[in-house]
Amino acid sequence: MGIKKFKPITPGQRYKTVSDFNEITSDKPLKSLTKGINKTGGRGAGGRVSVRHRGGGHKRKYRIIDFKRNKFNVEGRVLTIEYDPNRSARIALVVYTDGEKRYIIAPDNIKVGAKIISGENVKAVLGNALQLKNIPLGTLVHNIELYPGKGGQLARSAGAYAQLVAKEGNYCNLKMPSSEVRKILNTCMATVGQVGNLDNENVSIGKAGRSRWLGKRPKVRGVAMNPVDHPHGGGEGKTSGGRHPVSPTGIPTKGYKTRKKKKLSNKFILSRRKK
Repeated sequence: MGIKKFKPITPGQRYKTVSDFNEITSDKPLKSLTKGINKTGGRGAGGRVSVRHRGGGHKRKYRIIDFKRNKFNVEGRVLTIEYDPNRSARIALVVYTDGEKRYIIAPDNIKVGAKIISGENVKAVLGNALQLKNIPLGTLVHNIELYPGKGGQLARSAGAYAQLVAKEGNYCNLKMPSSEVRKILNTCMATVGQVGNLDNENVSIGKAGRSRWLGKRPKVRGVAMNPVDHPHGGGEGKTSGGRHPVSPTGIPTKGYKTRKKKKLSNKFILSRRKK
């Protein structure tokens, strides 16, 4: 796992870096664990753009990932570490002793041939999945459930982890990747370890075309538009908006709270991400 640089023989390659993919052991996914994926172009059910700057991109196949880790007390062995175009993390193909194969998010430092298991009374070692109440304090975990049985929803991207900092009654306190401290039911499952591909944050796209491969369309500044297109548009000469920064629909974009008051959720947040 490392970063590969290029000789600056073209403007696009001058700043371009890519992962060296040393940890990848197979270049083709298991066909039975893939399915087709349709692109939305940022459009919702009504056919209107709800998320801007999305569209195009290379064709992908979706890898079916086992976020639930609900194959309890059956030992599995890591067959391959693979690339997944749908996420920043690597994925690992696991074959269980009963012959079933599943993809999981690959933890950091997991190797081909490693044994993993999920269950209530398993050891809290790298790659094993168990309930939070059975994990020692201070352990780094990922792929954490918010609701028992729903499957992991937190800390799933490359290099992500949360730390188990306390246990109180039926809840565990977890320090999230954002530094938020949150209460989660101790019967929720989590996987021990940090998500792999730590160097992903150091990759430099290098050229606009590579963003297009990823399905990201160009972003035009509001101040470069006309008044009819954006609140920052227009003005004689080059102007810098003339008002506090807003979105195209007029919603403030810096420091404006858009989160609705969720009484059920608020009580589980002990320390906010933003102080």
